[in-house]
This record gives sequence, structure tokens and C-alpha cells, in this order.
Amino acid sequence: MASTVQHPVHHPVHHPVPNLLTVGFDLDMTLIDSRPGIAAAYRVLVAETGVPIDIDLVVSRLGPPLEAELAHWFPADKVPAAAGLYRAAYPDHAIAPSTALAGARESVAAVRALGGRAIVVTAKNEAHAKLHLSYLGIEPDTVIGSLWAEAKGEALREQGAQVYVGDHTGDVRGARVAGALSLGVTTGPCDAAELRTAGADVVLEDLTGFPAWLAAFEADRAA
Repeated sequence: MASTVQHPVHHPVHHPVPNLLTVGFDLDMTLIDSRPGIAAAYRVLVAETGVPIDIDLVVSRLGPPLEAELAHWFPADKVPAAAGLYRAAYPDHAIAPSTALAGARESVAAVRALGGRAIVVTAKNEAHAKLHLSYLGIEPDTVIGSLWAEAKGEALREQGAQVYVGDHTGDVRGARVAGALSLGVTTGPCDAAELRTAGADVVLEDLTGFPAWLAAFEADRAA
């Protein structure tokens, strides 16, 4: 599940190389189907707290930070403790059940094959994002966590991203802040109409079509 929006973990300063292809990806429901793992972590949370949670509803609307979701189920003063319990359970329960979405590995590899940089910018906390990527053999150049919506845009701009790929309208807003092309995929909670209405420049059903799209995008940039 997405983590709380915090000040991002400090990263070494990246000085973008002019015109170097740099593509950002969201994580949950863009590169990975984390719904089975998130459901498993929520089941642990329910068992530990006794608080009833509609887990099917939770995993149908992934994207915003963890605390935003927990606020639907816990009083405000109980949310931090619930978040702590959830995060403690996450590594042992959420990593193994989660899977790579179709085209995810190939899309990251396509960026690298063109001599570019692939980065992941996600609302999930960075440590858990890296566990997912390592477990699934997806190898971006950089992972930046604990950022949501417009805050993603600041990191994308600092990294020099020309494209940001995501499944949520919040990802579209992040791309807009960065001045990057917004490419939406309909593998998450937002359909094509929602993504386009939010301002997505391109919408694909999933990432299987991304490598071909990227090759054409990069050819146009080079022309």
C-alpha cells in the first residue's frame, strides 16, 4: 500500500544530462500488481487491531498514501499506530504475493536499451518499493519513495524526466508539475476517460505497448 507522504529520503544530487532520455514510472498498479500483498498485510492489521476493514475496497483504490486510506477505518489519533503495524507486517506478508504487471520488465529494459535512465517515483515508502523491485527482478536506475501527486513532480523535475508513466490521476498531476509527458495505463483504479480528463497525453491499456511507443517517442525526439 502507498506509504505516508513525507519529506523524501535524501538522495545524491542528480544533475540531469541535457536531452538524455529519462522516464519515470509509478510502482503500484503501474509496474506491479501489489493487490495480493497489500491484502495480506491488511489481514494482519485486522487480526492485530480487531478493526474491521473492507480489504476488497482498499485494494480497488490504490494510489494515495497509506495514512489517507487508514483514516477511513481508524480514528485520527489511531492512524499512526495502525500505519506502524501495517508497515511492520509488510515485508513478510506483502512482497512475495505481489507480481510484475505485463510489460513491466520489458518497459524498464526498453528505456535502458535506448541509453536512457528509468526511475521509479512512488508514494510507497522507499524501502518497501525496493524490496518489491528486487524480488521481481525489475531494475530501475533510481527509486524515490514517499511522494504523492504533485510532490512526485518535484522529484521528476530534479531527475530531468521527460515522461512519467502512472495509473492514477495523481500521477498525471505529478507529470504536469514536472513539465513531463503524462502516459497513463489503465491497469489501476482510473479508466482511460478519467486519465484523459485529468490531462494524460497518452493512454495505454497496459505496459505491453510501451516499448514500441517509447521507440517512436525517442525517434521523434532525435529527428
